[in-house]
Amino acid sequence: MSTAHTSQTEKWTEIEHLPEWDEEFYHVYTARKYGKWVMLKTLRPELKDIPEYREMLEKEFDVRYNLAHPHIIMINDLEEVPGLGRCIITDDVYGSSLEKLIREHNVTPAHVEKLRRQLVEAIDYIQANHLVHHPITTSRIIFTDQIGNLKLIDVGFDQKSHLSPAAAKEDMKRYGEVVLEAIAALPEEEQSQFDDLSEIARKCADPDPRRRYSDISSLQLALASRRTSPLYVAVIVFLLAMIGVLLYFNSSHRPSPPEGGIDAVETIESVR
Repeated sequence: MSTAHTSQTEKWTEIEHLPEWDEEFYHVYTARKYGKWVMLKTLRPELKDIPEYREMLEKEFDVRYNLAHPHIIMINDLEEVPGLGRCIITDDVYGSSLEKLIREHNVTPAHVEKLRRQLVEAIDYIQANHLVHHPITTSRIIFTDQIGNLKLIDVGFDQKSHLSPAAAKEDMKRYGEVVLEAIAALPEEEQSQFDDLSEIARKCADPDPRRRYSDISSLQLALASRRTSPLYVAVIVFLLAMIGVLLYFNSSHRPSPPEGGIDAVETIESVR
């Protein structure tokens, strides 16, 4: 990372360009705002003075400002930053993209599990709020450095009254492709534990849209029905065993105690 600008004011310090995070129309930076780490997203220099692109930046801020989901990067503000111009300010989510983890052979089963749960939760939120967004790809899925939490970036550059069925099915397709790519990046001996998820992902990524899951609810139902917790199984087995014991003690086939109860038993023992 190369230092782009260091603010001499107390407000902005340690501003650094993150080339690997740059987008088609934007440059991305990390910085401290009053000592707190944040990320900055600003138009590329050649686009800063073009009205259409300035409007695009402000539109994205308006759409994303009210989003609140644990697996989507949060936007905090839109303001002028010395040396950079107008910037969208977001939470600091420095980490590694799934694309990078795959390229460096660092994908783990924990990452895949988060694709199973956290990515689906984020897609559900996107669709429920009718957010027009960039395609879901491995480069737009970030796992934070500290706790490995999944975060989606570039979510919501426009908002509609509803999303078309085609848009929903495109999300299904992208989800399937991402999951299959992540599972394929696991060591071979770890891939089999995700056979159930692979089958679901292949249906998501089917070239024929008619064969994909129709909506996020259908995908969630499939994931829930294919994923049975070992703890849940153990609890069910235990409960069935307890029911069996109770039925036995209340069964007519259970041997009856000798007449006279405990006294009769003591008499029998004394005879012996």
